[in-house]
Amino acid sequence: MGITAMRINRLGYLFKEGLKGVFSHGFRSFASVTVIAACLIIMGSFALVAVNVDNMIDRMESESQVLVFVDESLSQDDARLLEGAIRTISNVRDVEFVDRDQAYDNFVATFSNGSIFDKLDSSVLRNRYVVYLNDITLMKETASALRSIPGVADISAEYGVADGFITARNVVSVITAVLIVILLVVSVFMISNTIKLAAFTRREEIAIMKMVGASNAFIRFPFVVEGLILGLLGAGIGFLLEWAAYNVIDGRIMQSVAGQLFHMLPFSAVMTPMLIIYLAVGVLVGAFGGAMAIRNYLKV
Repeated sequence: MGITAMRINRLGYLFKEGLKGVFSHGFRSFASVTVIAACLIIMGSFALVAVNVDNMIDRMESESQVLVFVDESLSQDDARLLEGAIRTISNVRDVEFVDRDQAYDNFVATFSNGSIFDKLDSSVLRNRYVVYLNDITLMKETASALRSIPGVADISAEYGVADGFITARNVVSVITAVLIVILLVVSVFMISNTIKLAAFTRREEIAIMKMVGASNAFIRFPFVVEGLILGLLGAGIGFLLEWAAYNVIDGRIMQSVAGQLFHMLPFSAVMTPMLIIYLAVGVLVGAFGGAMAIRNYLKV
């Protein structure tokens, strides 16, 4: 029990020294926490944009469709026989046959002014297939394969919308990756500089501890604790601000015209992984920054 009590007292002393270091340089500690929070908010914001773009692309994939128009020379029975060939294409998730009468009824139901169809009948339309895709990134390839099927007269597909979202996802992913690296370096630099100042003011004490046989781990621990506290404070504040900002933006988008086109994920859907990532980054950045800051003072 005596050894256990000594270890507990020693850990308590080391934690107390680390906590003292946070408050001994108040302004620098505040600046470090602010920078970490700001960096995490920027990283988190781009990550959330990427997640929402991915979600919109997933929704598009679930609703994505290509219209396959059947050659007018084919009878309705022959037109139905094309379904087997369409289903053999790998990217096709589902197929729905729409005959002329169904297509005509759909057009009448879609347009409020049905009188424009008074002098027209279903014979002016073609039999068609509504083809649902698994992966919209392969829309062009799939459309090309569909067009090559004998009996297919034409294809209608919204390439531009799909390409736009895919390009946006790729751009956001690259920017997010680059920002993560840059902002992590900035965060480590800020924490390291803050703790370096604390180490500089205690350099004589560190030298004496080294001469009396204190281990590097014992000397380094309070500075690592200081970095951890700064990192966790920055992560916690950054997460709360990100949460508040996301809900405000989500509320404004839902109340605007854009809300009819874009649906953001509720923050509750990403809250747990975001919190874990924020805390993990705060711990890693803080511990690494604290360990790096003290390394030169241990070379005695």
